[in-house]
Amino acid sequence: MNFLKNIRQERIGFQLAPMVDIVFLLLIFFMVTYVYYDMELALDITVPRAISSGSQKRLPGEIIINISREGHISVNQKVLTPDELEQMIMKISRLYEGQPVIIRGDGHAYHKDIIRVLDICAKSGIWNISFATVRGHEK
Repeated sequence: MNFLKNIRQERIGFQLAPMVDIVFLLLIFFMVTYVYYDMELALDITVPRAISSGSQKRLPGEIIINISREGHISVNQKVLTPDELEQMIMKISRLYEGQPVIIRGDGHAYHKDIIRVLDICAKSGIWNISFATVRGHEK
């Protein structure tokens, strides 16, 4: 018996269609990631340095409130007045209990501007608040 005659020689090829799909999905993933990264760091804010600063896991749906050196408040690249921020935070706190908030205050921002944002969060019932810092010694 000769079994080798019954086996057909099939040519093994490289499947291009699945490869194009994977590259396309990776492209979409990186584009979406860049948009959110750009929104978070769009302002020229230099957060203060802290020795005890550590990296924390990001939570889904957290709000990042940027406070510039001049005291301007912005969320998602949109500059808001304190009243507009309060309305937005009130709506979000009613929908999502325990909503996390990150405050990215410039290192040279006035203390009163950061306290104003903290008061708005407290009035809205949001207590899951953290401050963005960079690890290192103060220069």
